[in-house]
Amino acid sequence: MRWYAYVAYFFGGVFLVNAIPHSVSGVLGRAFPSPFSSPPGQGESTALVNVLWGTFNLVVGYLLVSRVGTFDLRRTREVLVVGAGGLLMAVMLAQLFGPLYGGA
Repeated sequence: MRWYAYVAYFFGGVFLVNAIPHSVSGVLGRAFPSPFSSPPGQGESTALVNVLWGTFNLVVGYLLVSRVGTFDLRRTREVLVVGAGGLLMAVMLAQLFGPLYGGA
């Protein structure tokens, strides 16, 4: 496996995890910060914007994981790289949005 496939898998995990809060907030009809809000990442975007942004993140994550290299769920190293990207993004999102929404 070429090194760039692992980089793609890592960022695929980042995009897949980032899709979750935007998609869920949008489907629930709730405003949530997005890169398009003012100020970016702090102001809130509409539910529709979040559904679209979540879908974009899902598509990019899918493309990075499934179309770069030969990703296989039975290859532990590849799954761990995707998981590491997802975990890093989840921790960053928790630190960013925790204070805004009453989390630790």
